[in-house]
Amino acid sequence: MTSDHDQQAQRHRDALVRTIQSEAAETAFWTGRERFGDAVMDAITKVPRHVFMPTPSSLRTAYANCPQPIGLGQTISQPYIVALMSDLLNLHGGERVLEIGTGSGYQTAVLAHIAGQVYSVERFTDLSAQARAVLTQCGYDNVHLTCGDGTKGWLRHAPYEAILVTAAADGPIPPALIKQLAPGGRMVIPLGPRMGPQMLTLGLKNGSGAFLSRPVLPVAFVPLIPATDSPLEN
Repeated sequence: MTSDHDQQAQRHRDALVRTIQSEAAETAFWTGRERFGDAVMDAITKVPRHVFMPTPSSLRTAYANCPQPIGLGQTISQPYIVALMSDLLNLHGGERVLEIGTGSGYQTAVLAHIAGQVYSVERFTDLSAQARAVLTQCGYDNVHLTCGDGTKGWLRHAPYEAILVTAAADGPIPPALIKQLAPGGRMVIPLGPRMGPQMLTLGLKNGSGAFLSRPVLPVAFVPLIPATDSPLEN
């Protein structure tokens, strides 16, 4: 039986979906997408964002269309940005997706609803452990987590049909990520310095292996920092 709390949470998620679609229409002149796909919005409707909050929060706070702090200087991304980045990957189901920056696990869960398998790298062991606990509790069995340097990707499971990076690279896109992207694959990554300006960028790897990218939307993300103290076993 569904509890009153669960019903309230669902109403907040339904309202959030309407807010995201409204913002999609408002930003279409940047993104070229007036409406996000049904699979992405269905995932937003199903993922209980409130359980990915690091401390107990009101449902109003958990489902507000804004980023929230999760500790260690990191954030759980604005739901609109989560939806946009997921939509830009053009996932159809069955893909192997690499996520750089597990964070709270919320974006990971959204991807898990759409893709076949999600491989996620987090440089903070505490955040990775917390995300693993919540994702396991929610029953996501197609998610694989590890700790390490996200700029190096996760070579063991490459190539990936899609790569999503949840932190801004100050400089060129890490070569390892481009190398681990399969021909025909897509990468969504913010680029720019810590204090901005930053630009969400969509990269495409064509069948010949050439990587082409284009700007999508001005954004503000935490920086992508190599995890020199916790090397990833590739």
